[in-house]
Amino acid sequence: MNTNKPVYKIRGFISFLIVAFINAMVDLGHKIIIQNTIFKMYDESQQIILTAIINGLILLPFILLFTTSGFLADHVSKPKIMRWSALSAIVITLFITLGYYQGWFLFTFCMTFILALQSALYSPAKYGYIREIVGGYRIASGNAFIQAVTIVAILSGMFLFSILFEHLLQNQNYSSEQDIIQLIAPIGWLLVGLSVIEWLLTLKLPNFIKREGLPFSWQGFHQRNRIKDNISLISKTPIIWLSILGLSLFWGISQTLLATFPAFAKTVLNESNTVIIQGLLACSGIGIIVGSLIAGKLTNRVSNELLIIGSLGVITALFLLPHCTTSTSFALTIISFGLFGGLIIVPLNTLIQSHAPSHQLGTILAGNNWVQNCVMLSFLIITMLTAVFSVNSQYILLILPVITSLSIITMTFINQHVKVTT
Repeated sequence: MNTNKPVYKIRGFISFLIVAFINAMVDLGHKIIIQNTIFKMYDESQQIILTAIINGLILLPFILLFTTSGFLADHVSKPKIMRWSALSAIVITLFITLGYYQGWFLFTFCMTFILALQSALYSPAKYGYIREIVGGYRIASGNAFIQAVTIVAILSGMFLFSILFEHLLQNQNYSSEQDIIQLIAPIGWLLVGLSVIEWLLTLKLPNFIKREGLPFSWQGFHQRNRIKDNISLISKTPIIWLSILGLSLFWGISQTLLATFPAFAKTVLNESNTVIIQGLLACSGIGIIVGSLIAGKLTNRVSNELLIIGSLGVITALFLLPHCTTSTSFALTIISFGLFGGLIIVPLNTLIQSHAPSHQLGTILAGNNWVQNCVMLSFLIITMLTAVFSVNSQYILLILPVITSLSIITMTFINQHVKVTT
């Protein structure tokens, strides 16, 4: 099936990368439009609440469908799942575009959840397909390409859709959310066009496994669709469970930061340009890339030290963030947050993968994603509740380093356990 040629020369791999890129950009593009509309029309607590809700709508399908999507990915051809998901994205983005032109803000707001549903069903098939297309011995390279492409899609999408958003609103008068989404409605056709290209490319994806390990059956689906069994599996090995908790804490804090920062920066910088705000948030992605590359070279030798350094660095960055007053200081602090976060993410993911039995790795990784999404949603709910009680965005950010201090305790437990077991 695959030779010693570079992974990017494998039949179908470039198409697969472009599919992953477009999928991430379409999912993000609609979210950016809704989030930027909220940013334009609301301040402080209302903005934080609505931003937390929109992020929650994206996470919720991954929580509700994690066993379902995993089961389908194991029993149905992965390229087939990706084709049907991409086709459904065309229909969804057409409805979203209709909502833009009609000025149906609440409708398009709720369509974020529908778009996330197809993404939740799509995700396990996409990541499971990596092993099929590149082979088990080059799965690390395949993962590296996909992660890099996804991050680039997120960063470029944040800028592209924000630039288009601001361009279409330039010199225009608007007084409501409905006015804004009608003015930016042409962007909807970009979402539709990208979805069509994605679907066409999925048709080129080769199906390397002609017959899945097990045929689909409703009885098997019912037996596998039990969250309790999955959680029991990931919690019985302490090093895996503690690593999952560490990752969940970092991403939970990140969700609070994403929900709170725009309102805070808008007040401090007196900035209403969404390109600037999204650009500052994008700095975290740049930091994560740099931190992950550093950790990737050092994890095997000093993983425990990286966890402690990363935790302390994240806490320091979060402590400095509420005291920033300029775009430059915000950018440097957010880059630092991402960089030290990268020093946490890579070692913890490595610990999970290296300690998980090979025949249970898929289930453990699915459980890891489920726990992370639950924690992220919990952080968003707490953030929303603080905003409901009119807690200032600066105070929310001041609380974050205190909460993050829990990560040091978690990392210490992991560090001690690794020393005992190695």
